[in-house]
Amino acid sequence: MRQYGRVDELLFRTGRADDADVLLRFWSIAAENSGRPTDTREAVERLLDRDAEALIVAERDGRVVGTVIAGFDGWRYHLYRLAVDPGERRRGIGRALLERAEKRLVRWGATRLDAMVLADNSLGQAIWATSGFSPQPEWRRWVKPL
Repeated sequence: MRQYGRVDELLFRTGRADDADVLLRFWSIAAENSGRPTDTREAVERLLDRDAEALIVAERDGRVVGTVIAGFDGWRYHLYRLAVDPGERRRGIGRALLERAEKRLVRWGATRLDAMVLADNSLGQAIWATSGFSPQPEWRRWVKPL
């Protein structure tokens, strides 16, 4: 397990398979969930099997207070599941997670990052905008549920 360092009483580390149930509960209250399939323990485990450092977790006193997934599919660099505990927001946790995610992906050679944010998620759009991201209006995401 890689340690990302302590910032303001926070521990930043990579996710572990035994975090799956805690993360699923955390995402159910802290993450953007509408219009998407429910996350599963198996999906978290597959992510960590494929790329053990993709999931960055922020903890305070042993409790998960934030997450981000920084993934590389071999072509593009994606950010997913940026989430901060509602009671811990506006303390810089999201920004600290994004900084660590960006550094991780730059080490892989990233020159551009992307993130998907629901059109009506104004809170999510605010953190991405203040972190240097902007919407790409000429694109629309297409999905096919399986």
